[in-house]
Amino acid sequence: MQTIGTTTTYHGTEHRYLKGHPVRVIAVIKGAAAPDYDADADGAYLTDDEDIARAGGVTADDRVEVQPWIEREGRFSFVSSDPRAIDLACFAHLTR
Repeated sequence: MQTIGTTTTYHGTEHRYLKGHPVRVIAVIKGAAAPDYDADADGAYLTDDEDIARAGGVTADDRVEVQPWIEREGRFSFVSSDPRAIDLACFAHLTR
């Protein structure tokens, strides 16, 4: 499954400004939604689908870095956010 570059919709509540908007996945932050996340762990920030697959794919404990679509400018934003994977439509099946 392709993860990087996937366009999906944000349905969470952490990032209210993204709710219902299309976003593009640019990275997966392994384990970042888990209570015991170690921000200094090596290999947690993944930007390649093969690396994501080797790390076990996207899970409910991951966060996903996304860029929102700016409709009026016809492009994705340069600014990114890091919602929980389960708050994106394409990963909703991971809900615990």
